[in-house]
Amino acid sequence: MIVRPLRRLLQRSKPISYFHSTSTSWASRKVIQKFKLADIGEGITECEVVKWSVKVHGTVQAFDALCEVQSDKASVEITSPFDGVVTELLVKEGEIAKVGSGLCLIEVDEEILDEIDPAVVDPANLPQVPATESQPRESPVPPGGASQTRGLHPLDPQNVTDPGALRGDNVFAAPSVRHFARQNGITLGLLVPGSGKNGRIEKRDVEAALAKEYARESTKKHPTIEQDEDVNVELGRTRYGMWKAMTKSLEIPHFGYSTTLDLTELHNMLPSLNTHIPRHYLPEASRPMTFQAVNPSSLYAAPTLNIPETQQYTRLTYLPILLKTLSRAMHEWPIFRSSIVLSPDSPKPSLTIRPTADISVALSTPTGLYTPTIQNVDAHSVYSLSGQLKHLSHLGRQTPCALTPQEMPKRGGTITVSNVGAIGAGDFASPVLVPGGGVAIVALGRAKWVWDVDRGDGKGERRLKMGISWSGDHRVVEGAELAAFVECWRGYVEVPTRLVGEGI
Repeated sequence: MIVRPLRRLLQRSKPISYFHSTSTSWASRKVIQKFKLADIGEGITECEVVKWSVKVHGTVQAFDALCEVQSDKASVEITSPFDGVVTELLVKEGEIAKVGSGLCLIEVDEEILDEIDPAVVDPANLPQVPATESQPRESPVPPGGASQTRGLHPLDPQNVTDPGALRGDNVFAAPSVRHFARQNGITLGLLVPGSGKNGRIEKRDVEAALAKEYARESTKKHPTIEQDEDVNVELGRTRYGMWKAMTKSLEIPHFGYSTTLDLTELHNMLPSLNTHIPRHYLPEASRPMTFQAVNPSSLYAAPTLNIPETQQYTRLTYLPILLKTLSRAMHEWPIFRSSIVLSPDSPKPSLTIRPTADISVALSTPTGLYTPTIQNVDAHSVYSLSGQLKHLSHLGRQTPCALTPQEMPKRGGTITVSNVGAIGAGDFASPVLVPGGGVAIVALGRAKWVWDVDRGDGKGERRLKMGISWSGDHRVVEGAELAAFVECWRGYVEVPTRLVGEGI
């Protein structure tokens, strides 16, 4: 009775599953595209790849960071314009990449090619691979599972543990100090005991450790040796950029003009300006305590400015006032608000007159010479310009240089100011114009007290004088125009009360 039903069951046809199969021609196809280095600034033809943020066979999304490049002017982060997989890095870290040349190869979907700018990518001329046929990439994994690093037994004689790291979590430090140390890679356990109360580790302890680390690294890079013979030193990227820029400057005929400015009135006005620096430009510790019987925000909230710490200061100098007065003279002379435009379609150049006064400032940094630009100087107050200058100086002191395209725009200033008098005791110089650096440049000398025999009814007076040296692009600026422009500037510098009369 039982055998017969079992036999019938065994004689039934076996169930077969049929799966739908589609031709690979319908699948999403993958293509390899060469991602090129785009034009990141006026006059920039090559950049150094400082650091790659991706690895080969790594997946990237649109707007993810690919690499960081550094030109003669600024450090720029290059981002991916699309989603894909990086298949090859064409330029290694530390190598130079030309503008328009390939940086890396990225595998992308063929459907998105219509949305990509042809100036950014090029086909890599590699065989196209359908998505269904692409082979999975194998990563080297040791047998037995994921790769793991087997540590030594704590009692193993070869296991040498950093004694400071053992007490890194038990140190006495504020959370902000721990965060600051973690950001800079400093082990707090090595700083015990700290300089604070009861051995508390303060921020200054971490900064001191960073200074020692930096000095140690500098000694390794530049060991002190007694030189007995000639040594060939290769020019760095920034200094090599200066080499090329100065070589191109020989194409520009320069017209020089030197004179002195009387800063006595500015000097007399400076103490009053320093006394009334707005609160938001003062550091927290230097802000005076104010007690107001009536609240100015009782009806409506008074405007407040949040100024970053890098733009705060306690003392005003002559330079921001000189920049402000220079912007007034530039508005009276439009040619000094102009930049030269060379068109490939016409052999005749043209001048672009800007509506604002854009002034570049020569900045000497540990990595080289840069010329960041303060745009629309005429819209800034003297206090705002002082904060901008302090911020640029802070960015320039970073290693590597922290200046970005925001401070180093593709279109620089039409006039460059070099404050060489802040370094030496020189009165005059011979500043040099470079292509794309505007139509004029001025070097400011050291301000000195001198006896002016032309004042005081022939008896003379003690006056504060500063030598200035101008160089103009003689292809577009006439010598008489430069001299008249400087005299216009003198009228604002030597009579600064004009700024008040004009409502500035």
